[in-house]
Amino acid sequence: MAALESADVMSIFTDGLPQFLDILPPVVRERLQGGPDLDGLIEVVLDYGRPAEVRYRERVDRMPNVVVSEHDIDYVVKSIGDFGEDNRAGIERTLHRISCIRNRQGRIIGLTCRVGRALEGTIDIIDDLVRSGQSILLLGRPGVGKTTKLREVARVLADEVEKRVVIVDTSNEIAGDGDVPHPGIGHARRMQVKNPALQHQVMIEAVENHMPEVIVIDEIGTEAEAQAARTIAERGVQLIGTAHGQTLENLMLNPTLCDLIGGIQAVTLSDDEARRRGTQKTVLERKAPPTFDVVIELIDYDRLAVHSNVQKTVDLILRGVPPRPEVRVRTGVGDVQVVQTESAPDMDEPGFNARFPALARNPEVEPALEPLVSERRPRVPKEPTPRPPREPKDIRRSSVVRIYPYGIARTRLERAIRERGASAVICNDIQQADAIIAIRSTYQSRPAKLRDIGRPIQTVVVKSNTFSQIAGALDEVLKDTSGSDREAEALDEAMQAIETVLHTGRPVDLAPRDARLRKMQHHLAESKRLASESVGEEPQRRLRILPTRLA
Repeated sequence: MAALESADVMSIFTDGLPQFLDILPPVVRERLQGGPDLDGLIEVVLDYGRPAEVRYRERVDRMPNVVVSEHDIDYVVKSIGDFGEDNRAGIERTLHRISCIRNRQGRIIGLTCRVGRALEGTIDIIDDLVRSGQSILLLGRPGVGKTTKLREVARVLADEVEKRVVIVDTSNEIAGDGDVPHPGIGHARRMQVKNPALQHQVMIEAVENHMPEVIVIDEIGTEAEAQAARTIAERGVQLIGTAHGQTLENLMLNPTLCDLIGGIQAVTLSDDEARRRGTQKTVLERKAPPTFDVVIELIDYDRLAVHSNVQKTVDLILRGVPPRPEVRVRTGVGDVQVVQTESAPDMDEPGFNARFPALARNPEVEPALEPLVSERRPRVPKEPTPRPPREPKDIRRSSVVRIYPYGIARTRLERAIRERGASAVICNDIQQADAIIAIRSTYQSRPAKLRDIGRPIQTVVVKSNTFSQIAGALDEVLKDTSGSDREAEALDEAMQAIETVLHTGRPVDLAPRDARLRKMQHHLAESKRLASESVGEEPQRRLRILPTRLA
């Protein structure tokens, strides 16, 4: 959560690193002070009877000659404040956090000493969302930077947007230990929580007593806290919070926290309604509007996915439509790029039970939306329209490989992309993918989802769902993506020609291509049940799409 992010686009507040080093045993402190990358330090792990361990962002340094003794642990414990009921303590006026492990008798036998830093500029990638006034939920695994971003959100809203911001700081991790909060939160106010089990009560107290415009809360983890968050959102207060979980789908499967996205319930449909929808009589639907308007999945320190309409996304997932969020990336030079735009089909009805009409859309206010699933209508021939000139390809977008995982662990593929620093993202829509990584046990049966793509696509098959196999497949995908821009251009040209042939009934000649690209264009035409032929002599040999329909 407090990991150091890209230093070239951020300035660092006074991080209190000398105070952190002062609490460590002298032998560990000396080793750290002599190290070359002290600025990249994340945490120090001290377990009784085992070598000390120092963790940096990119590596782990173990000290085999420094075995932690009982005296070393006592030295650290006496140098810091008292541990709370959540087994956490801090160093006053800093953001550092020390967590302890106890044995069955309650004696401390292990310490995790984490460095806390307030980094300015960590939310430039989501600055527009933060200033929009919408309630935002940040999801991500531990250590990916949720709390660091949350701290900067509080400062920006309090100092730059000039809103009344109150932080409910359960473990003093956002604003630091002690009664005077760390300057990293700006002019935001901080409410401490005496007992972690009372966090939901303090959330309600903050709204009732202090008239905030924004409430900031870290680690929503219980059903009572989820209900308190809904109460805050329904009172018109902007809520910015975090929760553990990789994706929005993880949150939907969590019975404790699913109320944050509206809750899930089983609904029994009438026979006519089930027939109209083409589903079983018992279906899953959303119970109520979501507490949070926007969900942000933190994939990595500089890569995230944005679900800007949580209500619609949840409804689509419940109907079997995979989400396609907006993916944003911060580059090495500090620019923010959108490598995948958000898209989803429209829906003609709300995704929660119609017994709650007050929550449904008003048909007199909003136009009727197209049905999610509609019958295929016959294509009506129309006059050809002049093709607009081709715009130059966006080099930044084409350089990112979109990979669709079929039957493999998404988290392991994300880890492989992260560890290699690959210019790749995981794609939830197979029609938008540049490559597929599939597991052999499911790929051998050639499922319809892979057969009906309608275009040639690179597919790498792995034998087992292990990290080494998935990482090897990723390397193969990245190795074979050279020339992918020319392939995409050739297939795009062929697709436009196919549409013209279907509309006009006349053949269309494509631009000259080499034999490999012509073969790809031929397969694409064949998948659309149109005949094609190669005409001309090299190097002007090209493909001609014919209006003849294949059997």
